[in-house]
Amino acid sequence: MARQIVVQLGESPSTFDFKKVDRAKLYGSRKRMPLDPTGERCTRASLTEDGALLIQSGMTAQGYFTEDGYWVPNKELIGLDDEGEPVEKRASTLGQPQALEGPLGAEALLDTKVHAVYALDASEVDEALLAKLAEGALYRFPFSYRGDYSEDVAFLVQNGDGDVFALVGRTLEPEWRDPEERIPTFTEDEDDDDDELDFEMF
Repeated sequence: MARQIVVQLGESPSTFDFKKVDRAKLYGSRKRMPLDPTGERCTRASLTEDGALLIQSGMTAQGYFTEDGYWVPNKELIGLDDEGEPVEKRASTLGQPQALEGPLGAEALLDTKVHAVYALDASEVDEALLAKLAEGALYRFPFSYRGDYSEDVAFLVQNGDGDVFALVGRTLEPEWRDPEERIPTFTEDEDDDDDELDFEMF
């Protein structure tokens, strides 16, 4: 059985099947296909910096090489925080009820860098939640597709046609500058002009 997105508003859960929405599905796509002299399709590969290894597509998804050439499979890798301390890997949120936060203002979504959009198809849904979404309410919940050392955030929204979507991304944390603070400027020393060419000398 396919995994589903499960959210919960109060004590009432809602379950959705989901399908990723991308530009190719919306608008179609074209792809250039390189062929060898016999007409067979070429496969992409890369050389390591020392030229000793040929890496084909998919190999780097299985693990990494250390600087001394030691192979480390993905299952042996661990996540570290900013201070170099190990962090716990979080499980996938699919199939597990996730509490909805909201309703939220539009600023919450505008402060998020969205990198995936999923079209949702309700298999079991709370009517109160659908009514809120139809009114333009915005709800947020944690999202992790496969499980990772960090979680994304997802926003539950509904368009004017009644279609429900999950917008998945990372919350942005902009750094604000004091309006009174002067931005440092850099000036060139007058001596720097000595090395410029004078075309009259030619």
